[in-house]
Amino acid sequence: MDIRFVQRGCEIDDKLRDYMEKKISKLEKFFRKILNCQIVVSHHKGSFNVETTANANGVILRAEEDALEPRKAFDQSLKNLERRIKKYNSYLKDRAQLGAEADFTFSVEEEAETDAPVIDKVKKVEVHPMEAAEAVMQMELVGHAFFVFQNAASGEINVVYKRGENSYGLIEPVR
Repeated sequence: MDIRFVQRGCEIDDKLRDYMEKKISKLEKFFRKILNCQIVVSHHKGSFNVETTANANGVILRAEEDALEPRKAFDQSLKNLERRIKKYNSYLKDRAQLGAEADFTFSVEEEAETDAPVIDKVKKVEVHPMEAAEAVMQMELVGHAFFVFQNAASGEINVVYKRGENSYGLIEPVR
């Protein structure tokens, strides 16, 4: 597994880097298909923010935490990432029992837009046909509040979004 570190506004010493590499490499015992991981450590207003992102054969799993110490923020972030990997594994097992094949490959391309002050980032995501329940699972895995996908039933581009603690919404276009 390839591990990449990004530092923003702080420096990671070798001891902490070795600790993070050792801990993140243990993710492979939960899911063997992790190709690479990225750990972003940033320091802002007295606290550290650690974002861990794992690419599991095209499925992006992400967790982010804040703490006063970088090691504590990393441990919390890693714990959340492990929970998401376990959730994804159980989802795959459930799908396998139903006889369906899971294919969640997509790519994310980020570009910084400087001309438009309102848009900070543009992400181009390759959408695949899936059911709304699959889209909700993908949204939970990346830890976002919404997810864009192609509805397998209608062929239209849809959006699922988080409404509350345990409820979700679905946006369908009207033509």
